[in-house]
Amino acid sequence: MAPGFVQGNLAILPKAIAGDFLRFAQLNPKPCPIIGTSAPGDWRIPELGEDLDIRTDIPRYRVWKNGEIVAEPENIKDVWRDDLVAFVIGCSFSFEEALMADGIEMRHIKLNKTVPMFRTSIETKPAGPFHGPMVTSMRPMTPANAIRAVQITTRFPSVHGAPVHIGKPEMIGIKDIMKPEWGDGVPIGDDEIPVFWACGVTPQSVIMTAKPDFCITHYPGTMLVTDRKNTEFAIM
Repeated sequence: MAPGFVQGNLAILPKAIAGDFLRFAQLNPKPCPIIGTSAPGDWRIPELGEDLDIRTDIPRYRVWKNGEIVAEPENIKDVWRDDLVAFVIGCSFSFEEALMADGIEMRHIKLNKTVPMFRTSIETKPAGPFHGPMVTSMRPMTPANAIRAVQITTRFPSVHGAPVHIGKPEMIGIKDIMKPEWGDGVPIGDDEIPVFWACGVTPQSVIMTAKPDFCITHYPGTMLVTDRKNTEFAIM
């Protein structure tokens, strides 16, 4: 949806633990590159869109209590609080445009599927209550395209940057490449290898471990579409 525009993952947390989450993101810039934040209680993030309303502008949300999902609404006006701080995290959907412009196929897009996402054995650096494994997204590529993809995505550090792993999924704790925790499995050709990028769903995995009493995230694969262009985030 909305090709050319920066998309974002979402984590909304009470002010009491928002500082710890910000520190967690700073320590883990690959899976958690923050591209926008709100003031406590403010649903606006003007740097990402003048009329952006973080309570309504994502197709589907997840509401969490004590690390468990309690609702998946289409807006969060009814549960919004004056102490909530919103963090928008860069998304790999942004660098996919650059990969496709270079002729590299995105298998999940070709098959009209959601990119496969896996919980790995790669540990994040802890901050406060936040800790746990990194989540990655995977795209199958030929070795030549994988090398080119590294070169291209290195220019996009604010939307996850270069891959964190290439090749053997078992080396990062993935048992079945066709059974992702989020998204859809996609076929990998005999001449292809899986290429893994740090993923903005990592905060949801960390929330399951930290179990804050209340927080809100996006539903995986349903992103915040901003008014910013992907080209603004590239380092030329």
